[in-house]
Amino acid sequence: MENQNLNILDEVNKGTTMGMEAIDIIKEKVTDNTFKEVLNTEYGKYEKIYDRINDLYAQYSDKDPHEPGAMTKMMTWYGIQMRTITDDTTSKLSELLMQGTNMGIIEGRRLLNHNEHAAPDVKSILNDFVCMQEDSVETLKKYL
Repeated sequence: MENQNLNILDEVNKGTTMGMEAIDIIKEKVTDNTFKEVLNTEYGKYEKIYDRINDLYAQYSDKDPHEPGAMTKMMTWYGIQMRTITDDTTSKLSELLMQGTNMGIIEGRRLLNHNEHAAPDVKSILNDFVCMQEDSVETLKKYL
């Protein structure tokens, strides 16, 4: 069960880290101040879950949570740059964020469905992460 809990925390940590990374990259391209505020709010939601993971992780390991590697981060940056070369409208930026968020929702739901014996505090973070991302998609839809 320890490995199960660590695996979940690591996966959610990767998801929050990549969400914050993508928002940082996309925010540089945003010209709509209202959309920029939405992104700041979304970033804060990821950050809260990230902090919860780091607070809880020490109960399961003496190491730090796994973070996405430099190559993954660079591929995210590169992918966003390439997809916005000809279209960096608010609609396109929202679409890119939604695509990444949907991947996080799928992975999160999979983890929820296949780890029913995870510790309650770990499941709580996982569930909050998935719900937060589902809410984010609803928020981002308004900008398509």
